[in-house]
Amino acid sequence: MLASAGAKIVQLGSYGASKQKNSISGLSSGAFMTVQLHLARSASFAGAGIIAGGPFRCAQTYRSRQLVSEEDAYIENSLYICMSPLIPQTAPDARQLAAMTRESASEGLIDDVANLADDRLYIFTGSRDDVVYSDVVAQTRQFYEMLGVKPENIAYHDNVPSGHCIITDNPEDSALATNQPPYINNGGFMQSHDILRHIYAGLKPPADYAAGQLLRFEQTEFLGADARWTSMSQFGYAYIPSRVLAGSVKAPRVHIALHGCKQGYNYTDYVAGRADVANQPPYGNRYITSTGYNEIAESNDIIVLYPQAEGTDNGEVQNPDGCWDWWGYSCKDAKSLYYSRDAVQIKAIHAMLDRLCA
Repeated sequence: MLASAGAKIVQLGSYGASKQKNSISGLSSGAFMTVQLHLARSASFAGAGIIAGGPFRCAQTYRSRQLVSEEDAYIENSLYICMSPLIPQTAPDARQLAAMTRESASEGLIDDVANLADDRLYIFTGSRDDVVYSDVVAQTRQFYEMLGVKPENIAYHDNVPSGHCIITDNPEDSALATNQPPYINNGGFMQSHDILRHIYAGLKPPADYAAGQLLRFEQTEFLGADARWTSMSQFGYAYIPSRVLAGSVKAPRVHIALHGCKQGYNYTDYVAGRADVANQPPYGNRYITSTGYNEIAESNDIIVLYPQAEGTDNGEVQNPDGCWDWWGYSCKDAKSLYYSRDAVQIKAIHAMLDRLCA
């Protein structure tokens, strides 16, 4: 029986999972982080699902000309190039970013881009998304093709009239064209199922209910000395299918599902730099429990890992909306790189994957 998301706290266990056949998906900031983690640790993944996300190092499309700081330039880029470009021509430049990615790989900052050649990608943009424009997501498709991903391995969807969201078939979710929290909209199908079916051929239909266990684990053990910079929550979650729990599956696959901004389990709004706990929205664990990942994972023996980001707004880290870092807020010093394999969030999430694979 599916354990409650508020169940007792455990240590994340080891299940002998595959070290190469894993995958990752995300919405919005989770989609940008999906691209970053996919590129930084491509040797670990066989595919990715990107819902409303831009290319790798998107926030560095235009560099500062000393009129503003690099940090401010990245923030401006993230808002007006990587999310809402004025015209298609000012969207991120896929060719330039592909060249920057190859440069990062040659410097040993990320894994070899040759690992991407056979990966399978699901890329989606809602035609009514007014948060991350479709012009941006189109560049993500071109970016991957320029890095050698076979066009036939990319499922690209841009004709669904949805807002900024992950799509479900839950009648209680928001209307399809909605562009506001909790960013989970009813479109009559489970998008998570489509993502996993594209990445992994021949999946069985989803189970009627998730009969495994949803575990709440101490995420802080993976943060180490970098915890103050990560803007990550105390707890993470993982769904363990029943056959995996019973030890009946050899080398199960792992899928990492990354929520978007304002979707973490403990998201609270910030007003004047303080958490507005009294008016905390009732989103709870909906990304973890109602987006369909667990049911299709149950029938196909796939572990689902749900890392959690949280809102932070202090003198060191400004991330009030609880987004994943794709523009540099988690850089603790001038030498830190938010996109490398050793970036604080990427390193922490991959350490969780390593634990599941041990």
